[in-house]
Amino acid sequence: MTDGMALAPLGLGLAALGRPAYITAGRGDDLGRERSVEALRERAHAMLDAAWARGIRFIDAARSYGRAEEFLGSWLAAHPERRAELTIESKWGYEYVGGWRMNAEVHERKEHSLAMLERQWPETLAALGGAPDLYLVHSLTPDSPALGDHALLGRLRGLAASGVRVGVSTSGPRQGEALGAARELPGSPFTVVQATWNLLEPSAGPALARAHDAGWIVVVKEAVANGRLTPAGNDGAAEALAVRLGEPLDALALGAARAQPWADVVLSGAVTADQLDANLASTRSSPPTDAAAFAALAEEAATYWAARRSRPWT
Repeated sequence: MTDGMALAPLGLGLAALGRPAYITAGRGDDLGRERSVEALRERAHAMLDAAWARGIRFIDAARSYGRAEEFLGSWLAAHPERRAELTIESKWGYEYVGGWRMNAEVHERKEHSLAMLERQWPETLAALGGAPDLYLVHSLTPDSPALGDHALLGRLRGLAASGVRVGVSTSGPRQGEALGAARELPGSPFTVVQATWNLLEPSAGPALARAHDAGWIVVVKEAVANGRLTPAGNDGAAEALAVRLGEPLDALALGAARAQPWADVVLSGAVTADQLDANLASTRSSPPTDAAAFAALAEEAATYWAARRSRPWT
């Protein structure tokens, strides 16, 4: 049921495909025990093929997603004719430090500095075989030094002038504040945002609407809340609502995100073709009668993000 609305298209996010451990519920069942570089490269390529065959043309990666950029780059090298039809997004400001270990004490490290950008930008170019279309500061928060580093902002303006669309991704309970600060910078280089929005954590919605109205590209991540809004998440209230509305929970969650009028792209974090097909079935835009039921699922932002920080890497 679409009620005549045009829903945001899906993109494929590689966060769960580029490294052996991540925080998605049910990941062990999805991937099994084999997490070698070769196994995940093969799976990433298969998922990229599946996404391409299903009409998905937006791919998201990041320096911190293990070897995601490398896997994407080798797939692009094997299919150079596809590049012109794709929008490739990547991010800098985090680095993967897990050493390809499931039990690493620390999996990624954040640093929003000019030195990090100058190191990671060439790494991105080498891994992808060229420049991404969109390049974002990874997980901007209101206290990020990136917001006040004039040399860094100047470098980002230079990237934007070269034709790369520069932006931010946001995380944490103050996403709206961080996005507002990025938009209001004098001479802001930013015109893209990737933010968490889902039925459990919709607090960034008003800020995302303002960004969209200002001409920014708005990309939604974590629409299924790292698996909480899937059957593997064991969220009783959300499951009950999905049953009442007659839809699979993950399709309901993706459909709610895709129906937001400010959403330009909603990312799927699928790691199997079946999951991707289920995500693509999210064609329902919620009628007004569901608004109260959806709102009842929302948690306090601080509560949601505290629970997310405590999720195990599996």
